[in-house]
Formats: sequence, C-alpha cells, structure tokens
Amino acid sequence: MVDVRRRRRALVVVLSLLGIQLSLLIAPAYACGCGAMIPDARRQIAVAEEQSVLRWDGRQEQIVMRLTVGGDARRAAWIMPVPHRATVRLGDPRLFDQLSAATAPVHRTRRHFWPRHGDWPFDDTTDGVAAAPPPADGAGGVHVVGRQRLGPFDVARLTATDPAALDTWLRTHGFSFPDRLRTALQPYVDQHWEYVAVRLAPETAGTPLHGALDPLHLTFASDRAVYPMRLSRLARTPQTLGLYVLAAHRMRPVSDIGGTAPRVLFAGRLKDPAGPLATLASGTPYLTALSQEFYDPSHITGDHELRPAATDTPYQQVVYEDRLREFAGVPAWLLTVGGGLLLVVAAAVLLAVRHSRRPVQPPPPVHPPEPIG
Repeated sequence: MVDVRRRRRALVVVLSLLGIQLSLLIAPAYACGCGAMIPDARRQIAVAEEQSVLRWDGRQEQIVMRLTVGGDARRAAWIMPVPHRATVRLGDPRLFDQLSAATAPVHRTRRHFWPRHGDWPFDDTTDGVAAAPPPADGAGGVHVVGRQRLGPFDVARLTATDPAALDTWLRTHGFSFPDRLRTALQPYVDQHWEYVAVRLAPETAGTPLHGALDPLHLTFASDRAVYPMRLSRLARTPQTLGLYVLAAHRMRPVSDIGGTAPRVLFAGRLKDPAGPLATLASGTPYLTALSQEFYDPSHITGDHELRPAATDTPYQQVVYEDRLREFAGVPAWLLTVGGGLLLVVAAAVLLAVRHSRRPVQPPPPVHPPEPIG
C-alpha cells in the first residue's frame, strides 16, 4: 500500500512538472532580445531560441539574427528599432553553424590517480536523470521608407514621430498593439530612431509559425556597437541572450543592463574562415561570444552597448573528461597499493623465515650448591 501511494505521488509530481514546461512553451512572448514580437489576434507565439551576430567596424553595424518560434499563431509582427536607416536582406543560415563550430569548447582528458564516484569500486550502475540547472505606403501617420518581400517575411522600414503612429500602422494590418509596448518604444522615439517592422507568415497558408525561421540581415550606420534590448523588458518569461560580436578587437558590454554579469564563452581571432563567415568577418576578424541571463526581464534598463576590451586576450572554454589513470587496463592506484601490500607481506614472511632458521642456544648448565661443611 505504501509503494502504491509513493508511485501516485511521483506521478503527480511528474505531471505537474510536465504541465509547467508545456505552459512555458506556449506562453505568449511579446518581445525577445531583438525586438517586439506580436502575434495575430487571439493567438500565441513564443521565441524558443534567438541567435544573433553583430558586426561593427567603427562606422557601420550589421546584425544577422535567426529566430526559432513556436505556438499557434499563423501570422506575427516583429518590431526592431535601429539608430539609423537600415537595409534588410535574407541571411545565410550556414553562418550560425560556422560560428558554433568556431567557438566550440576544447575537449581534453584529465587523469586522476585515486578513484572517484563512477570509478571502480565506486561505480554506480543506476540510471538517473540529470536535473536541468527569441500594400499601402503607410497608415495612421507612419512613413514607410521601403517595403519588400523576403521569403516568408514582409519587411517595412518605418519612421514615426510617436509610438501611437506605429500603433495605428499595426492595427491597420490586423495586429494588436499592447499598451506597454507603446511605452517601451518612447525612448527610441525620443532618440529619433527608425524601425524595421516585419510581418512573418509561413509560406503554406493556414499553418502556424513553427521552427527555425530564415535569418534576417540588417545593415545600418552606427558610430557605436549597440544591440537593441530595451523591448525585451516586456517578456513574461526569463530570457537568455546569446550574442556573437565581430569587430577589430575583443568587445565587452558596458553594463549588465539589469541581467546577470555577461559571460565570455569565446574570444579570439578567426583562423582562415570560409563561406558566409569569411564574408561577414572581413575587416573585423576578432570574434567575441557572449551569454547572459535575464531572470526578470522587467529589470532590463536599456540597450547593450559594446566597447573594445582593455586587451585582446584570447579565451576558449575547456571541457575536461576525467579518467582514472591505468596501466595495462589495471587502475594505477590498485597496482601501487597492491604492490605495496605485497612488499609488506613479503618482508614480514622473510623476517619470519629468518627468525625460524636462527639456531637455538642451549640454556646454561645448572650447578648444584656446595654442601655446608
């Protein structure tokens, strides 16, 4: 009876955890690290993964990003603020495979003498599950600088003097516009930034947006390396930023903008890149890979600005595989300890043998006492 109750409790816990995971997967996401994502009415969309690479040569910036999305939305709008007028084209998906390979950790073997957990005789054969530790020229006052169709994307480059103009443009095209997004856009309006508005629609009509989308490649003038992050404060779930930075030198974020301290995953000059990575890295050969977590996106204070680090010190993650030191398939510690014990036993046996072979001296003779005269 006790086992049945335990099994029921375990099943309830597993189902509860599964429900939490599913709710996170389908929760609406109005923003990701690269801008605002707005689904069509009564639909949901979530950015499961966001990959971005930023190239900056001191005068011009390029951002290539690829989103992996899920949910039941058949259409969505995405807003990307940019400091100057941008050109937009489709990116090459091979770029991210090349970046992943270039920044992959180095695997090395590290041997130890004494046995640890997992080594004989402490090996554990029990299976376990490890815990787990984004055709009108305008409407409502929006000026459309350009309009183009890129694969599944309908891209409009916009200018607006206030967020309400963007509100009108989006509503005219059938998308809701959260009030809190209008407030978040106000700082960009004050700085006279422009916007890239993207309508996402699958090539097969009537099917929801799902999976990895084609990368988009934005190019615009900029005297500083900046990655727009302010709109991510609208996200309702924790966010993770993974950013590749190509520049002449190693780059560092000016601040954490409300997240954890940015971690450097890789830093170094690219060696003989090829394909789309070689094209993008021309003139900016130093690659810095950064990662950062935002457990409470509402704390995000602004955009990421990146500047050259004090030095170009290279860095690459090293993953060690610990192995027990062996000789001819036998653990070295066992040979050493066993050999030592054999020497002790042999010495004890030798001493015993020598002691047994030593001649026994007869006792001294006993003389009777002289008679008393």
